[in-house]
Amino acid sequence: MKVTLHIGAHRTATTSFQAYIRQNADFMRARRLGFWGPLRTRKGLFSGVLPSPTSTPQMARRARGRVLLHLNKAEQNGTKSLIISDENMIGTMRRNMRRLSLYHDVGERMARYAAGFDGRIDTVVLSIRSLNHYWTSAAAYCVARGHAMLEPDQYVRIAFGARTWRDVVTDVACAVPSARLVVVPFERTAGRPDAMFRAMTGLHGPRAGAETWLNRSPDVTQLRDILADRGEDPGMIPGTSGSWAPFDPAASAAMREAYLDDIHWLTAGADGLATLTEDLGQRGAGQTLPHGPLTRGHGYDQQERRLADPRGG
Repeated sequence: MKVTLHIGAHRTATTSFQAYIRQNADFMRARRLGFWGPLRTRKGLFSGVLPSPTSTPQMARRARGRVLLHLNKAEQNGTKSLIISDENMIGTMRRNMRRLSLYHDVGERMARYAAGFDGRIDTVVLSIRSLNHYWTSAAAYCVARGHAMLEPDQYVRIAFGARTWRDVVTDVACAVPSARLVVVPFERTAGRPDAMFRAMTGLHGPRAGAETWLNRSPDVTQLRDILADRGEDPGMIPGTSGSWAPFDPAASAAMREAYLDDIHWLTAGADGLATLTEDLGQRGAGQTLPHGPLTRGHGYDQQERRLADPRGG
């Protein structure tokens, strides 16, 4: 059984992709494709994989045994290829915002997951996004969910920080050296979960649910209302409408340039560490999702339960 880990990153339509897969459970099952999403992975499956202050070696062994047990059950029940999608495997947006850095401990985290899967990871898929859009979207998302506003100098530190997607890709590749690492630019799959499915599997996905688009970034009006509702000064978010722009033009330009450097490195072969996937029948190059309202949240429906059941793969 082939095992593919879809590890994010955040703000690259991972929730939309997961909803798309759940909506097409029958399509997946007919092709013996299994799916484990956050409903499965965040309910104890990975408990003990990552260390905590109270961790013991025995807990790590139990975690590995639990993961392997579920993998074996899926394979025994006919699953030929299993997609495991959870962007929190590489960290969280809150940690990124606190550290003012892009997934600083992703290497250690992914090494732990590699050990938990006991070498059974065939492919790792990572979506990346232009850094100016990624950080703007992450900042808006975190503010909307109670994270403290950063100071202006902290946004400058983010924008001109040394760490980029190249560092993340390198860390992941070194942590899971036996797996093929596929990097997918968000700009090629924006609003198209079927394109992400194709990047992962090589198969053309169904059109049902292909327009799914969840967890859009809140706009200025929504963010100001959120701050006011929790007793904070809405004036910290300037403007009255449109998308929030926490970075000044120079900072945004620096992040765009850094992203272009990352794409150039990936296009040139990424030092043999990863494969860049771009030819997905995409619409115009350079497309990115506009900011829009939060229309739906992190709902995980019963279709994922059906796909997550080991009896069904």
